[in-house]
Amino acid sequence: MSEKTNEPILRVEHLCMYFGKGEGLKKAVDDVSFDIQKGEVFGLVGESGCGKTTTGRTMIRLYDATSGNVYFKGKRIVAGTLSYKNEIKELKDKIAGKAKNGDQVIKLSESEIQEANKRIAELRQMIKDAKHDHKDARKNGNVTQIQMIYQDPVASLDPRMTVKEIIAEGLRIQGVKDKEYIDQKVYEMLRTVGLVEEHATRYPHEFSGGQRQRIGIARSIIMNPEVIIADEPISALDVSIRAQVINLLNELRETMGLTILFIAHDLSVVKYFSDRIGVMYFGNMVEMATSDELFAHPLHPYTRSLLSAIPLPDPESEKGRVRIRYNPLTDHEYSTETPEFREIVPGHFVRCTSKEFEKYKAEYDK
Repeated sequence: MSEKTNEPILRVEHLCMYFGKGEGLKKAVDDVSFDIQKGEVFGLVGESGCGKTTTGRTMIRLYDATSGNVYFKGKRIVAGTLSYKNEIKELKDKIAGKAKNGDQVIKLSESEIQEANKRIAELRQMIKDAKHDHKDARKNGNVTQIQMIYQDPVASLDPRMTVKEIIAEGLRIQGVKDKEYIDQKVYEMLRTVGLVEEHATRYPHEFSGGQRQRIGIARSIIMNPEVIIADEPISALDVSIRAQVINLLNELRETMGLTILFIAHDLSVVKYFSDRIGVMYFGNMVEMATSDELFAHPLHPYTRSLLSAIPLPDPESEKGRVRIRYNPLTDHEYSTETPEFREIVPGHFVRCTSKEFEKYKAEYDK
């Protein structure tokens, strides 16, 4: 494993990704923060629809973040501007007398109008800075240092392109024109992921699911990235093939010094593969700790529910396994206080109120 440093290679700060507007607004990712050290595997888990994939896609700029920032090696590569634009529109409506509080029109005083105009100027500068960082990240090649392995190996590969064209696409986009160099790199990547040179002239439909995923991995590592976002890369594969793909990622992690964000919903696999784990529920990060710590001391009721769902290999133990049901309406009291991400013990964070914080501290100390 690559040597870790105190400075994270990837830092996510208050990332939000909303879809839709007004009453149809969907908060796919809501105020998520975490960091990943160089050489680390950070597992992101949760049930389907909790926002794991959206988080990964927003980090790699396939979506324009609503708000929040993502930093790669200390430089901002993602900066949400939609929240700034929405706030500008709201302030303009208030100044123009178009905004309402219930049935009453909101009227601002002269001093309030001046403050609103001052805030609008600040927001416009923030948008300008964000756009500059966005362009600068692409210009400096920082974005290409983060590559993604997609969940569905069938849908992520163009059926009209040969394997060689698929794997070499990133090099061509970067302006590489030397055909001999491209061929050598493609063959090298095929060998690295356990395929052979003869596969280069074939099409995706001629391969099995596991082989297609290996092609997807080859496409991502040909760019020699520092960070890989693996979006449930084994969920569509047979159990035996899953182990092969996980072992391949482990080998690449060692030989290439990769840092991996591993998105999955299978906690048993995540425990084996990850150094630290973040648990997501309904767009929020609810718990984060090292792999061993999370399994030894799960504190958030949703994390306990997930762990109770892991099947046991022992039939006798499986008969007595009791599932823990998670109901956020009854398990939490958020009417008087908004939950925050708090550190229970060093390195172990839980989203909770101050009352829950004291409760979790007491449970941990027992």
